Amino acid sequence: MQVQSAAVGWHIYKLTQDPFDLGLVGLAQFGPMFALTLYAGDIADRFERRRILAASYFVEATCAALFLGLIVAGVAVTWPYFATLVLFGAARAFSAPASQSFLPQIVPAEDLPRAISVSSTVFQVAVIAGPAIGGAVLLLGTDAAYAISLALFLTSATLIYGIRMTQRPRTEGLPGSLFERVAEGVAYVRRRQELFGAISLDLFAVLLGGATALLPFFANEILHVDSFGFGLLKAAPAIGAALMSAALTLRPIERHAGMKMFVCVAIFGAVTIVFGLSENFYLSLFALVVLGATDMVSVNVRHSLTQLATPDHMRGRVSAVNMLFIGASNELGEFESGVTADWWGTVPAVIVGGAGTLAIVGLWAYWFPALRNVDRMSDLKPE
Repeated sequence: MQVQSAAVGWHIYKLTQDPFDLGLVGLAQFGPMFALTLYAGDIADRFERRRILAASYFVEATCAALFLGLIVAGVAVTWPYFATLVLFGAARAFSAPASQSFLPQIVPAEDLPRAISVSSTVFQVAVIAGPAIGGAVLLLGTDAAYAISLALFLTSATLIYGIRMTQRPRTEGLPGSLFERVAEGVAYVRRRQELFGAISLDLFAVLLGGATALLPFFANEILHVDSFGFGLLKAAPAIGAALMSAALTLRPIERHAGMKMFVCVAIFGAVTIVFGLSENFYLSLFALVVLGATDMVSVNVRHSLTQLATPDHMRGRVSAVNMLFIGASNELGEFESGVTADWWGTVPAVIVGGAGTLAIVGLWAYWFPALRNVDRMSDLKPE
């Protein structure tokens, strides 16, 4: 996914030279995710999550094949690429809640916080390798990057389907209509203020501080680096996240989890401003590493809250609500970054976004005392 993301962003920017189109890359994926994620959460609670994941990854492989076909055919207009991104967003809508709610089915509850850290570390290693490989492969051509993505998506679908379940999940229908089941998941998040606060904090912080969507512009116009330098910049947040994930695996957050989340999101906003102001490649790289590390603390706390405070029969729907907010903050955040960059200029847009993140931290700390006062993660119990 990261190799493909690097290739799409780089290729679209080379075709149009317009940062607004980088925002459309995010919007094309967010639209179907917004429309389908809550329904996909209900599917994840009613059917076997392993099969849902395998099918989703196969559709994502199909998208990589379509990208490869488009570039081999020399298609220079952008709408076919955006149409493929819509299909890719639809596949992600189904894979995301199934993936998030799958881990508790194979890990005992007492080991779940550490397992989340281990899982995040492994994931971040892939996120680091992906953009770096993507940037290097782009030297050979965008078609090579899409070919690698195709092979890895197919491998992922095969491997996830091969996982052996020691306990088969319940797959019989849940009571109530589709609307009632989805509404039950939304109501549960809204009722648990620590959950709602953590999820919405991430939404607005990353929505406003989405500087990474504009990396192709910064790499080309401000830092003046080639595709490999762009790959390093794109990998930098993941490097910081992986380092923090490893630290959290060795020493999980034991006390004051809510307050530590607020502090790290504030740092996230501050380094976003530093990145926007920087004209030095190494300072920008360092800012992105710190950005990824602080975001990882927020991710760890939010994922732990979501899994530990939710009963298993609702994890798909609650994870869907979580992923809907994450999708809004990431993909819609990319669109917001593209729009504001078009309005105000790229550097002012990033600086204003970082300042907005700092303002959100202050408001959320006041409005959500239940999140601010979360102490030990082990004390969290589902209703």
